[in-house]
Amino acid sequence: MEILKLKNITYQKDENLILDNLTFSVNKNDFIMISGPSGSGKTTFLKLIGDLISPTEGNIYYKNQDINEFKPEKYREKISYIFQTPHLFSDKVIDDLKFPFEIKEKKIEMDKVYKYLELFSLSTSILDKNPKNLSGGEKQRIALIRTILTEPEVLLLDEITASIDSENALIIENTIKKLNSQGVTILWVSHSEEQKNLGNRKLIIDKGRIDVDG
Repeated sequence: MEILKLKNITYQKDENLILDNLTFSVNKNDFIMISGPSGSGKTTFLKLIGDLISPTEGNIYYKNQDINEFKPEKYREKISYIFQTPHLFSDKVIDDLKFPFEIKEKKIEMDKVYKYLELFSLSTSILDKNPKNLSGGEKQRIALIRTILTEPEVLLLDEITASIDSENALIIENTIKKLNSQGVTILWVSHSEEQKNLGNRKLIIDKGRIDVDG
């Protein structure tokens, strides 16, 4: 089942043509590894899908509905973007995890918190720690948990293991594979040769165009 479709997408910033008339479909439960040279438009591609920026031309559809017809906050509940550098801002990890629920006046389900801590090989003691004192790998895993707790249908991952050690990267890779096996659709931008075969599809973007889709 098609969950996302980009149709004739062009993105231009000033005089710089970053993406040139792309058409691309994502099926539910796809795991797509995205690669290509630096500056080829990979992050722009993800940000467009995440509704963080708007295309110069073309349309993006989620379940056959133009994403402009959704309230941004509702769309981003379903399509979640994870940055290379995690943004944690509270004095305690637990408060960062609670934040998406508090703004909607909902309660966090602690049984799910404990489940995902275990899945990401983190101790419950981390909940009382200040995020400033965590390693890069721990911060990224907490950022992922914060997003996954909101139960998105699609995860957009932008170089999320680029700045962490191989042990933390492996934990994240295995967890993302497990989430995909449970029905979460994954689009992951990565330069890592070791990660290029993680998914069921490969997308190579070069000079603003799709070079390989397979």
